[in-house]
Amino acid sequence: MKSDASASAPGGDGRFETILVVDFGAQYAQLIARRVREAGVYSEIVPPSITPAEIARRAPRGLIFSGGPASVHVEGAPSIDPAVYDLGIPILGICYGAQLIAQQNGGTVGRTDKGEYGRTPMNLAAGSDGVAGGRLLGGLPDEQTVWMSHFDAIVDGPAGVTTTASTADAPVAAFEHQERGLYGVQFHPEVVHTPHGQHVIEQFIHQGCGLDGDWTMASIVDSAVELIRAQVGDGRVICALSGGVDSAVAAALVHRAIGDQLSCVFVDTGLMRLNEGEQVIETFGRHMGIHLIGVDAGDRFFAALAGITEPEAKRKAIGELFIRIFEDAKAQVDDAKFLVQGTLYPDVIESGNEHAATIKSHHNVGGLPDDIDFALVEPLRSLFKDEVRKLGSELGLPDEIVLRQPFPGPGLAVRIIGEVTPDKVATLQHADHIVREELRLAGLEREIWQSFAVLPDIRSVGVMGDERTYGHPIIIRAVTSEDAMTADWARIPYDVLESMSSRVINEVPGINRVAYDITSKPPGTIEWE
Repeated sequence: MKSDASASAPGGDGRFETILVVDFGAQYAQLIARRVREAGVYSEIVPPSITPAEIARRAPRGLIFSGGPASVHVEGAPSIDPAVYDLGIPILGICYGAQLIAQQNGGTVGRTDKGEYGRTPMNLAAGSDGVAGGRLLGGLPDEQTVWMSHFDAIVDGPAGVTTTASTADAPVAAFEHQERGLYGVQFHPEVVHTPHGQHVIEQFIHQGCGLDGDWTMASIVDSAVELIRAQVGDGRVICALSGGVDSAVAAALVHRAIGDQLSCVFVDTGLMRLNEGEQVIETFGRHMGIHLIGVDAGDRFFAALAGITEPEAKRKAIGELFIRIFEDAKAQVDDAKFLVQGTLYPDVIESGNEHAATIKSHHNVGGLPDDIDFALVEPLRSLFKDEVRKLGSELGLPDEIVLRQPFPGPGLAVRIIGEVTPDKVATLQHADHIVREELRLAGLEREIWQSFAVLPDIRSVGVMGDERTYGHPIIIRAVTSEDAMTADWARIPYDVLESMSSRVINEVPGINRVAYDITSKPPGTIEWE
């Protein structure tokens, strides 16, 4: 039995004002969606293959066409059914999205001999209402800096469109047709490099779409509680409690909805951080007051992972075993029919679907087996990580839970490259503890989104005590981020890195070298596997 998990996800169910972000392959599509939510309106990412009928059924109050790497002149470039323009829904096009609107509505997109990239000066022009900058840019400086990333440029807008801004190489840097609800900007308002970008997005939301914004933490709680009660009824529910932020907030939200119908199952996989199993049981038992069942399953997970080296195979093996353990726990909770998971929107996006490539299968999405004997309850499925933290605070969870660093469901298995064994886990637990402890001692723990150690499947030559060694390296990974969709490597002070390196080499047997990963996401991911 496998339910439609979105049934208990507050957001895309018609209960909130919604704007759909049509993703034409942009690296910033998720960022656009987040900026809309920051303005108090629910947003969701959809593919350009979405039909006008599907859009009409979902009844969004606005559409945003994202940028993308293609040219509208290239054969096979992503497009959208032109009938979408007849739905009467306001549309904002960004970069490629603006060019597509222009081309499909009779405008001209020129192949210029010079693109614009990076910070670019832009000048405003009067809109159809006589206001400089029109509806979206009105009230902003006549001269301002925006972030450009394009080669083609709109030369002539569609009939009836008013040009509201231009640059040296983009004669139509912004346009609008207020009567038809068509808006376009050649620049990227979603990035911080465009100082007034959020203003542009908010003007489209409030002035272009006429929305007030009803996407608040309190309203999310109320909606989710109602949906959970409708889905579960008087049934018994198990929550997969890992000890991380996501599962904790999911548990608190479901407990708010159904109280004692919920039991949490904490599975000690043997793949957790040093002493974390004991900490989870103590912390959640004290703060949450929820019936908690502890399962020591380390031997089962090591057996399931024996001989497996391929990352996707690891995630799928872990995901399946989690489900089997929860199925075993049903007997202790009156044959529960529902399973709560802390699945987030980034998990769904990265796990891929028919329109998007799989970046990695999250154990609770792409890693699930087909034969699940539970209906899934996933109340956070439409939320980003920072929204989950805010929701946790709204539910009254303490900072020690809400502000915990993210920890992957598969645990240290995705931080050990190659086969996972108890000895490797013990080594990595020790090194990882040192890394996080040094950041805490330096007062940097709250400034960093995620920090941990990685154990690669290689060995290197070293010298210790005047003797040759042939040991393993440890790689330190630390990143800053807002939502885990993008991340930058953390600029940890050299003296802190030195302390980490010295302690790891001196205190962790078999380690003779330490490296620091300075790769951002993209092109890398936060986790190594």
